[in-house]
Amino acid sequence: MDTKSWFKDLTPYFVYILLVSTIGPLLFGFHLAEFNAPQSVITCEKKSISSAVVPSLPQCIPMDSTQFGLVSSIFTLGGLLGALSAGPLSARYGRYKSMLFSTIPFVVGPIFEVLATDIPLMTIGRFISGLGAGASVVIAPIFISEVAPPHEKGFFGAFTQIMINMGIFIAQLLGLFLSKGSLWRIILAAGGAIGAVQAVGLFLGGQESPKWLADHGKERQAKRVLRKLRGHKANIDDEVKGWGVESSQDMEDEEDSLLSNQDRMPAGGIEQSGPSSNASASKKTKEAFEALGALAVLKNPDSRPAVIAVVVIMIGQQLCGINSIVMYGVSLLSDLLSANAALLNVLVAVLNIVVTTSCAPLTDKLGRKACLLASIFGMGVSSLLLTIGIMRHIPILSAITVLTFVASFGLGLGPVPFILSSELVGPDAVGATQSWALAANWIATFVVAQFFPIVNEKLGGGKVYFIFAAFAAFLAGFVFWAVPETKGKSDADEVWGRKPGRAVD
Repeated sequence: MDTKSWFKDLTPYFVYILLVSTIGPLLFGFHLAEFNAPQSVITCEKKSISSAVVPSLPQCIPMDSTQFGLVSSIFTLGGLLGALSAGPLSARYGRYKSMLFSTIPFVVGPIFEVLATDIPLMTIGRFISGLGAGASVVIAPIFISEVAPPHEKGFFGAFTQIMINMGIFIAQLLGLFLSKGSLWRIILAAGGAIGAVQAVGLFLGGQESPKWLADHGKERQAKRVLRKLRGHKANIDDEVKGWGVESSQDMEDEEDSLLSNQDRMPAGGIEQSGPSSNASASKKTKEAFEALGALAVLKNPDSRPAVIAVVVIMIGQQLCGINSIVMYGVSLLSDLLSANAALLNVLVAVLNIVVTTSCAPLTDKLGRKACLLASIFGMGVSSLLLTIGIMRHIPILSAITVLTFVASFGLGLGPVPFILSSELVGPDAVGATQSWALAANWIATFVVAQFFPIVNEKLGGGKVYFIFAAFAAFLAGFVFWAVPETKGKSDADEVWGRKPGRAVD
């Protein structure tokens, strides 16, 4: 089926659900970049004469590089906590309820940030916003994979990363115009407004994932939601069978049988499956495989190499320095590019969206490993050239290498690590491996967010990018020798060259 054909078949309701659910990842990108452009104004490094947004609030909050690094990086610690708790909560209470709950910190956090008069209040606001961001980047991809048409899961899976980049772009664009006086508070308020839009959108038109409903014995309700997502004329039998339950027609026959036997529905109209179907569905789910815990995947000789590979790649993704540009790019280049530094960061955000969208199919064509190595090589070379550009005061070289740095990230190191976290292990180890991956990624993000402004100030002249180049060299060697290709492989046994179903100690 060609692209135009399946795009035409998408229902308005599916598009609505897709957009509303990915506002969470958009806000993750927004909060990641919201301090970039207005950093010098927020920290009182630059002051201007302008009317206050709120007269009772100070124009700025005095901070040195260490304090600003803490305020920026605390967002990632909130993100780590939100990410680690989101998986179990969404599995138990559902994707929809978990997403709706995650909008609360998206609204409350910015309120603290906008009204902050000192560092502690701003830090609390950033931490609360991080809780919502961490939860959303876990729940939204799961939800999208469960509501997307089966043959287009890859395309819509990339939509999460695209929306993250869109959030970065919105923050950079607002920063370009509002980084003066106390107008920076409007940037932070915009984050809260977007969070409120998601809350209203989910509340008014949200639905639970049909896959989650089916896994929890609510097959009839799952079928009804799926029918709404696909359209009344769509054939949903194959998807229903993929849940491991009866086909669409069988379920209709069962409904008729149950209704004829006066199967009751509660007054609120919420459907309930019969106990036998609930039990059988639960039994099928539990018997499919016994999930390994976080420590068990490290002890298991089959999953241990995969966990190590995923953790190293996730750490490397951050230690190659991408968030040094996303979070601190304007202050880094302000001396060299003056007023054009903020504009360059807007262009970087646009490039990030274009590259992520256009390069999404390359992982299937060239392979995960090839895209990773090309990406790491490009970032490493760009880091070296950026250092030279800053040290020698060559604005054009610095500007070009920032663009190639970000473009290289979008080629592979941006999307591929999240793909590998599920492809390098079997279904029994996916959950635990992704927990390790998330923890590694958020901790590494915290390290860069906290220490980049400090190290950059101490070393001066952009020399910190020598460190990022060294990390890129190490990561390239690790990927080349220790990470197998997963393209075209049916399962983890084939990826690692093992005999299927072999016993492990």
